[in-house]
Amino acid sequence: MSIAGMIDHTLLRADATKPEITKLTEEAKKYGFASVCVNPTWVVYAAEQLAGTPVKVCTVIGFPLGATTSAVKAFETKDAIANGAGEVDMVINIGALKAGDDTLVENDIRAVVEAAAGKALVKVIIETSLLTDEEKVRASELAVKAGADFVKTSTGFSTGGATPADVALMRKTVGPDVGVKASGGVRSLEDMNGMIEAGATRIGASSGVKIMEGGQSASSY
Repeated sequence: MSIAGMIDHTLLRADATKPEITKLTEEAKKYGFASVCVNPTWVVYAAEQLAGTPVKVCTVIGFPLGATTSAVKAFETKDAIANGAGEVDMVINIGALKAGDDTLVENDIRAVVEAAAGKALVKVIIETSLLTDEEKVRASELAVKAGADFVKTSTGFSTGGATPADVALMRKTVGPDVGVKASGGVRSLEDMNGMIEAGATRIGASSGVKIMEGGQSASSY
């Protein structure tokens, strides 16, 4: 797979405007990124802009805190798919994980997986910067048990982003058949290569163009 084909070209800022989303989709078409990752309000527009291309529309569920109910996350997922999303990145219930309520966490993920079944890939954001290594392992294991397609490091909106060590731990936990997405702080081709070497199969970055051009972005996501 090409470098571009591993990148989710991302714009999740609250103040993102329509011209910025248009630019995002044009860049995704130009470089052949795997997807554009946008907030749910932009899914219809992004899908229209990308119609007839292989670039998918990815959106976020329960974002960025993961603290909405499972029913709301499932509804968000169905709504996003109806609007044209082909991939959904959902945030786990982080507080429940830290409290040891693994059943709630697994059922929360499964609600999204079932809502997306056969229609969209599900990536599970575990927010590694808030977790211990033991919690990262448990979260990754629960995502696999619930039937998710990927585990993902970060929202890009918490206290830290992806690290090669976290990616390697997640890869070791989920095995070879589940995807691992590194997101947050991947700003250069060097950063991306480090994540791939650690086991990432997808990269979430707002710096996709800079990565393709061999430069470095100051963007935090």
